[in-house]
Amino acid sequence: MVETVRGDVAPDDLGRVLMHEHLFVLSPEFVANYPEHDGFREDEHIAEAVRRLHELKAAGIDTIVDPTVIGLGRYIPRVQRVAAEVGVNIVVATGLYTYNDVPHYLHFRGPGTILDGEDPLVAMFAGDIRDGIAGTGVKASFLKCATDEPGVTPGVERVLRAVAKASLETGAPIMTHTHAATRRGLEQQEILASEGVDLSRVLVGHSGDSADLDYLTELADRGSLLGMDRFGLDLMLPFEERVATVAAMCERGYAGSMVLSHDASCYIDWLPAELLPAMAPNWHYLHIVRDVLPALRERGVSEKDINTMLVDNPRRFLAWRDGV
Repeated sequence: MVETVRGDVAPDDLGRVLMHEHLFVLSPEFVANYPEHDGFREDEHIAEAVRRLHELKAAGIDTIVDPTVIGLGRYIPRVQRVAAEVGVNIVVATGLYTYNDVPHYLHFRGPGTILDGEDPLVAMFAGDIRDGIAGTGVKASFLKCATDEPGVTPGVERVLRAVAKASLETGAPIMTHTHAATRRGLEQQEILASEGVDLSRVLVGHSGDSADLDYLTELADRGSLLGMDRFGLDLMLPFEERVATVAAMCERGYAGSMVLSHDASCYIDWLPAELLPAMAPNWHYLHIVRDVLPALRERGVSEKDINTMLVDNPRRFLAWRDGV
């Protein structure tokens, strides 16, 4: 079975899946201390998220995978309020999101610190997967880590290795954030593999920010899934190039190595909300259904390949519990 916010779902009932979407990406200390600069209004934005997920369900998407973890403002009770009102399955993660250092809470705990010892992150992550998150009963279904332009800093490497250990301990798969322009996915694969992780259980996120087919095929040939998961962020790579890259990979026989998504959110406080519609007008949950899939079909991508990327590959990634 696959754990969702509302409980177990049979893998065949996941339907069409967007593999990398967020509900809320927040900076909790700023929200709490400077609410006038954030603009996040709990009830209003929960209602907006419910509305948008109703639209998504009506458009034919049955499940979203939300990799919001520590560092991105994860708060499961808020997600539960949304899930209770919608027919879309929501799958959540455990992990830690940083491009450089670990939070101060961890500076004196764990390997290489003053206190040394086992990394508490491993037990935290494993507990989220086995027992549930913060007493909510909601279990994480996968692990999340990140490497961006700064590369494998000591803090980033610590998180990658903790995620790898928790994956081996629990069986949960791993999704990453990468900086595709600097080919960070290859570094991630090397570190995770050095810990004993089967790279077929790794989804290298944001691979679709690159049109470098050699890089993408190298990642896929090592066994990992590729997250073609930032459709709508045209400032990072234009729509036509994103579509052409997916079509070219399908033509090369790699539909079984890709998943599709937007990396969109209902609310993100990283930028002023009023700027987003002008900066990224297509960065929303419906862009793939409305624009991307028709464009892929026009370029000769078959319905079978589309189904593979939206249904089969997500199901294979998520259906790991109880030997499924």
